[in-house]
Amino acid sequence: MCGIAGMAGVADELLLTEMLAISRHRGPNDSGIYVAKGATAASCAAIGNNRLSIIDLSPAGHQPMCNEDGTVWVAYNGETYNFTDLRQELLHDGHKFRSQTDTEVLVHLYEKCGHDMVKRLNGMFAFAVWDTKKEELSIFRDRMGIKPLYYTKVGGRLYFASEIKALLACPEIAIEIDRTSLCQYLAYLYVPNPGSMFKGIFKLPPGHSLRWRDGEVQVNCYWDLSYGNYFQESEATLAEQFRELLVAATRRQLISDVPVGFFLSGGLDSSTLVACAAHAGESSLKCYSIAYKEEYGRTEQCTDDARFAEIVATHFGAKFHQIVVDPDVATLLPKVVWHLDDPIADPAAIATYLISRAAAPEVTVLLSGQGADEVLSGYRVHRVHKMAAWLRLIPRTMREEAAPALLKWISVRKDKAMGIPPGLLLAACRYSDKVLRTAGMEPAEQYAAFRSYLLDEDMRALLSAESNIATSDWSHRDTFLNLFGKVACEDYVNQMLYVDAKTFLPDLNLAYSDKLSMACSIEVRVPFLDNEIVEFLQRVPPKLKMRGYTQKYLLRRAMDGVLPKEVLRRRKAAFGLPIRAWLRNELREMLTDMLSEERIRRRGLLNAAAVTQMIRDNETGERDYTLQLWGLLTLELWHQAFVDERRTATPDPVLV
Repeated sequence: MCGIAGMAGVADELLLTEMLAISRHRGPNDSGIYVAKGATAASCAAIGNNRLSIIDLSPAGHQPMCNEDGTVWVAYNGETYNFTDLRQELLHDGHKFRSQTDTEVLVHLYEKCGHDMVKRLNGMFAFAVWDTKKEELSIFRDRMGIKPLYYTKVGGRLYFASEIKALLACPEIAIEIDRTSLCQYLAYLYVPNPGSMFKGIFKLPPGHSLRWRDGEVQVNCYWDLSYGNYFQESEATLAEQFRELLVAATRRQLISDVPVGFFLSGGLDSSTLVACAAHAGESSLKCYSIAYKEEYGRTEQCTDDARFAEIVATHFGAKFHQIVVDPDVATLLPKVVWHLDDPIADPAAIATYLISRAAAPEVTVLLSGQGADEVLSGYRVHRVHKMAAWLRLIPRTMREEAAPALLKWISVRKDKAMGIPPGLLLAACRYSDKVLRTAGMEPAEQYAAFRSYLLDEDMRALLSAESNIATSDWSHRDTFLNLFGKVACEDYVNQMLYVDAKTFLPDLNLAYSDKLSMACSIEVRVPFLDNEIVEFLQRVPPKLKMRGYTQKYLLRRAMDGVLPKEVLRRRKAAFGLPIRAWLRNELREMLTDMLSEERIRRRGLLNAAAVTQMIRDNETGERDYTLQLWGLLTLELWHQAFVDERRTATPDPVLV
């Protein structure tokens, strides 16, 4: 696992060295560059790598790496899980190897297959290939977008990096907010690819390659999800096959020359991986979970993660580490935002960092259950269309008035309501509010609205007049609706999973997981997104992904009798953090200062009065705007770091 950076059409060694220095946390074990200085811009390029040593820890793994005659150079970030098979094939073909790394496999596979090489890889990656004969730079990103890659074009020059902040070292890259991306961020709390909050800086989409030659850039899709040709085997047979595939994928992703551990929330997905590792014969399992102070339980959704995680760890004989959350969040949050680059307002980013930091002294690799929800139908949004069919029988006015009335009744100031922690009850009411308000929409429109934290009228009220004018002919839902159109002939469950896999998965979940784990020099692997798992699930009938209202049905069948019953029956769990309590206590002063009317007016992006009203309604309990305010606070901290200061170094080299 590493961080990469580079350029084409120019070969600035000093600039590349600075770009790599900015992202050194991604690879503290080694660093290297290759510079091609040709007679013309078309023959100039430079690529570099910061190495986190995972496979073959010797100096032979130094990057960038080349073939025998120095005509092909590779800078690589990632892991290729089938590299040993590919290596044997290449050895049989006569290729010579100097190391035991998967990087060197890429060098020779490119020699053999050219751009089609990427279709042979099972792994997570973003890598660049400079072909000196063709004077061509090629960049590839893995199928599901597990590893990030950003790029921008200035004239005929291309710049790329694993993190945006490395690109900002280049003085000719201008910093300007993309207002279309701003709308998407306000709606979804992240920016879907290929855009970013930085105008002109793009994400290379999952399953895509980029080719630069003589100043021209082409971006092409080399792989896409494709559903159909469904299995005809029995449910029991498919469940058994799925379990075997999960064990095999977990075994593949346990391969490492450094210690490996597990994120463990005690939910179905992470618990499954621990079970599969135990079944694969892993004898020294280390599991890491997060918990917070008991008093936070009154305002948050769940305080049970650590309890369930310990049950799983004990069941499989794993060493269990519980991290109790009580950080200096006012100091931590700005540094987390800096590491994220593109703003992402998911509090789980902090949880990922805290667990990675705690695990770093013992392990260098962590396996995560991320991706299971997107390939198996695990989110609440996936069952909304079923509920909507019944709710349409209720008159529209009654639907739209019911949930807001509940939200007004339940204030986070109440200690308890009906014996249920208010945080959990508030979450249920927010969900009910969205279901009732969107029940009359067509399924794709409903999905897009349900994924949003702001309805159209709320969005327009929150934007400044200038931002409204700039985005007047565009809807933030267009990205989702266009993707639905690409798979309009598929079953609706698979349509939703397709959209998730193209947006929510790579641009939110995988993005924050990569950035905040790599901030601690930790590699995160995701077995549920292994090629063989994804390909298998594309052929599983949708009714086995969601049976009635039971989600991830086939996974539950596969793990029945393997996982403890209380884990199988547990409602959906995730790494939670007490952000509601933080916004009312530790972050209250920061929130009122960062989102003051004077500051909001100066930015010119948002309606200051609307922001103030959100803060007031949240404090009084009139509405629960916890996540929306977290998003606005994140946006302001991002603006300060990257627009005001163009900060390419964290205020403090060590997160505390």
